[in-house]
Formats: sequence, C-alpha cells, structure tokens
Amino acid sequence: MKPLCGAVFLLLLCAAACAQESSCICEKNKRVTSCRQANGVCWCDSVGSGVPVNCNTLTSKCLLMKAEMTGSKSGRREKPKDAFEDTDGLYDPECENTGGFKAKQCSGNTCWCVNTAGVRRTDKHDADLKCNRLVRTTGIIIEMKHAERNAPLNTESLKKFFKETIVNRYMLDGRYITSVLYEKPYITINLKQNSPDKSSGDVDIADVAYYFEKDVKGDSIFHNNILNVSIDNEELRFEKTVVYYVDEIAPEFSMKSLTPGLIAVIVVVIVAIVAGIVVLVFTRRRKGKYVKAEVKEMNEMHRGLNA
Repeated sequence: MKPLCGAVFLLLLCAAACAQESSCICEKNKRVTSCRQANGVCWCDSVGSGVPVNCNTLTSKCLLMKAEMTGSKSGRREKPKDAFEDTDGLYDPECENTGGFKAKQCSGNTCWCVNTAGVRRTDKHDADLKCNRLVRTTGIIIEMKHAERNAPLNTESLKKFFKETIVNRYMLDGRYITSVLYEKPYITINLKQNSPDKSSGDVDIADVAYYFEKDVKGDSIFHNNILNVSIDNEELRFEKTVVYYVDEIAPEFSMKSLTPGLIAVIVVVIVAIVAGIVVLVFTRRRKGKYVKAEVKEMNEMHRGLNA
C-alpha cells in the first residue's frame, strides 16, 4: 500500500510542477488570456481575436485595438509634410492571422482603406470600396507638449532618456530612431522604417508608437510595468500628445472629408485675403484721385501766374 501511495504522491507532485511550468504571465501585453509556456516562450491568446501572441516581443497594433474594443464593449505647429493624424480613434479592426491590419476596414456598411498602422488614409465609402493593397507606414512623428516643471530640461538628458527607452522598453532597433528634438515645451520623436530596411525579427514602428502613446497617456499595455518619465530626477508630465503618420504613398483624401472646423478656417482665410485685396485696390484708387487733383490745382496756379 505504501509504494502505491508513494507513486500517487509523486504523480501529484509532477502534475503540480508541470502546471506551474506551463503557466506564465505576458509581461508585454495585459490584454491576453490562456497563457502557456512552450519551449521557454510565454504564448497567450489575444483577447477578442484569439490569435496566439509571443510575449517576448510587442503585440501588433491591430490585435491590441481588437482587444481594447472587446473590453470596451463589455463594460501649433505646422503638420509635417505628407503626414496625417488618426482622426477616427479606436475602432474594431479586421486583422490578418499574422496580426497585421487588413487593407480594408468596415463598420457596418461604411468602409475605408488603412495603412500598416491601421490609420484611415481614404475617404469613407460603402461596402463596394476596393483597397488594392496595404500601404506601408514608413514614418511616424510623435509630438508631445510637456507641462511646466521646476528645473529646465537638459536637452541631452532628454534625448538620451527617450532613445534608451524606445530601444530597451519597446525593443526597437536604434537605427529606426532618426531624431529626438526639443523646442520648449515640445518634444518631437521621429521614427523611420522603410520596407527594405526592416528585418523579419524587427518590431514595427507602428506598434512601438501605439505602446508609447498608451504609456504616455497612463494606459500602459504592459503588465504591471508603468513608464516613469523622469529626467534629471524630476518627473516629466505631458499635456498633449499627437502622432502623425507618413506613408510610402500619399493618402487619398478629398475636400469633402475635411472637418467643419477646418473648412471654417479655410473660408475665413479666403475671406480675409479677398478683403485685403479690396482694401488695397480702394486705397490705391483714392490715392490716384488725390494725385490727379493735386496736379490739376498746380496747373491752375501756373496758368494764374502766367496771366
């Protein structure tokens, strides 16, 4: 009986050890379920799509947006040339099995084309819209306005912090960070990643920007790992963050897609220009009449003297 009890006890210990070994925590993505260990790698299923994700690297932006939508259901300066903002915000995307965005995205019968960052790059149309291919986002510009602080920011310390953070926290190869610029109170981070330069194991700049934006806005995707932005021993807080996207092919927006606010600005500018031209013409005409009248008076004076 004792040998049998010993064997059962060993089996229970083995089962417990296996169970402990097979469970894991996805440190780089908290929006996952069914995590398991396989060959030393933690794999989990992304919420909303069920697509397995490797927790040793960043999860694709498409799967993250899908997971976030699933959770929500239950519960100054001139814009860079050829760059555009994500004016639509969060939506429930269609993802490829690889985790990338499908070129065509729809909400009901309304559809549009997106880039590899999942950002709309065309006007919205009906379901017959054709998106021939997924256009690659080759550049991302992150602009942040920081709040007032006690000590002035040291530019070199700032550049060092953000470059090291992007490389170490988001696992982006440093060669894709083209610049970190500072013009008080604005910080601009430029990322560039052309298709020929990107290796199969490199994280995508769109995923990096999404993780970074979430971190800065206090909604980190990481599991129990909040980004602490502290430069020269003082916390750096942000008032506004804007992300611009630059595609390998320019976006295809028409005038009708402009927001009412932007249309109003354009109208005001046009009216101001027309008013300026009218005033200029009227002023010149009055000046011309004054000069003519002055010449006429001088001629009369000369005739009077001659007489």
